[in-house]
Amino acid sequence: MTDQTMPIRRALLSVSDKSGVVDFAMALAGRGVEILSTGGTARALKEAGIAVVDVAAVTGSPEMLDGRVKTLHPKVHGGLLADRAKPEHMAALAEYGIPEIDLLAINLYPFEDTLARGADFADCIENIDIGGPAMIRAAAKNHGSVTVLVDPGDYASVLEDLDAGGVTAQTRRRLAAKAFSRTAAYDAAISRWFTEVVGDPAPVWASFGGTLAQSLRYGENPHQEAGFYRMPEDRSGPPRPGVATAEQLQGKALSYNNLNDTDAAFELVAEFDPDEAPAVAIIKHANPCGVAVGGSLREAYEKALRCDPVSAFGGIVAFNRALDAEAAEKVVEIFTEVIVAPAATAEAAEIIAAKKNLRLLVTGGLPDPAAPGRIVKSVAGGLLVQSRDNGRLSPEDLKVVTKRAPSEREMADLVFAWRVAKHVKSNAIVYARDGATAGIGAGQMSRIDSARIAARKSADAAEAAGLPEPLAQGSVVASDAFFPFADGLLAAAAAGATAVIQPGGSVRDAEVIAAADAKGLAMVMTGMRHFRH
Repeated sequence: MTDQTMPIRRALLSVSDKSGVVDFAMALAGRGVEILSTGGTARALKEAGIAVVDVAAVTGSPEMLDGRVKTLHPKVHGGLLADRAKPEHMAALAEYGIPEIDLLAINLYPFEDTLARGADFADCIENIDIGGPAMIRAAAKNHGSVTVLVDPGDYASVLEDLDAGGVTAQTRRRLAAKAFSRTAAYDAAISRWFTEVVGDPAPVWASFGGTLAQSLRYGENPHQEAGFYRMPEDRSGPPRPGVATAEQLQGKALSYNNLNDTDAAFELVAEFDPDEAPAVAIIKHANPCGVAVGGSLREAYEKALRCDPVSAFGGIVAFNRALDAEAAEKVVEIFTEVIVAPAATAEAAEIIAAKKNLRLLVTGGLPDPAAPGRIVKSVAGGLLVQSRDNGRLSPEDLKVVTKRAPSEREMADLVFAWRVAKHVKSNAIVYARDGATAGIGAGQMSRIDSARIAARKSADAAEAAGLPEPLAQGSVVASDAFFPFADGLLAAAAAGATAVIQPGGSVRDAEVIAAADAKGLAMVMTGMRHFRH
């Protein structure tokens, strides 16, 4: 490897993304660089009047097997891999008539785009590039002698280096690192898709890769570095709507915490079918402080806000329908960090525009809460990988275990509360009444503490609204996991709950059921837990 500034005498250009490649090739040719190329890239350059040498003329072998074999040849890889600082390498090039290749500009078959458009298995397989990654890795390994480009955004910086006397070692190293990152992300996308196809939930080797969507000022705290990356789906089809698909219509740049909380808010509100009712979720520090459905988005927002108006200050608000002007007018009455919705009317966007720092995101759709997927979390020395919690229940799935069955109203609220509890950090207790949360206890070390905190918040909210009794009076309660003792259930009854939904499965289920019967509560069991850590 050499730390010298390197001239460019011969370049190989072979790109799927032809953005800027004609102008780049013209600039290289204007600097006396010989251009080698293949296939569609060669045709595009020739049509632009650029002198091009076909790779087939260099290798002496035509493209074959529908283009699968064209650059897999010693006269290509020798030209990329020869270390210019080693006389024996240069002697081998001369002996076998292999031309040096000083620059490689290449990007890969669009595998990720093929997945996103919902292509079938055969089409996905055909869009797995072989020759491209091989050339990229060869050039990147030999970056002491060769400049490798995988991103059209880097064309200009290489030309600037050439005008200053040659491509610097620093530039070549930077581009080589980027090239290896690209092939790693590309192979990760293929690996994730293929392991999903064959149904392997825990492959021996797991790969995860993405593309930088946004450099962030910092992470959870100012001393932490951060970036936001988009990842392709495991399955063939369009990407799941959410923060990674969102378009920011206005407001200052999103932070790490904003993105995390916005994701939590949008995933929660997607639990509620927009064709059935407008829904709103207000999130603070990744936990909901209010969730509701209503006759309109504004009504749903007002019901959600009533649950915990103090915590809602500076929160994230998610809607399951296109944001309208009526709802927008209400949201901007208090300080809000982010609004996210599938879409927004022009009138709503104009209202939000008056708050220059308020971010407005539109995602183009709602994520399917039942869709499969994978969740990845880093731990010291490794990754924890699990399937997304896509558990969904309807009233028919619930088992009544008490003497009294829930009323129709209670059952509707039980299902509502259960969907919210899925998105509350454990231990989670959620009181709900009339399609709105009435108190939320999140992230406590004991379930009874969560029940008591939720009850206290219910009382505080009622006092703030000037109501005569706590919001939880006459409510239902959801617990994300079983009650290990009857005390948590009794605390919920004391707060005013009349019906309970919980997974069951405790060795003391009978004791808990007996306590519910003694208090006249209706209780259903789900057989499904919703821990969230």
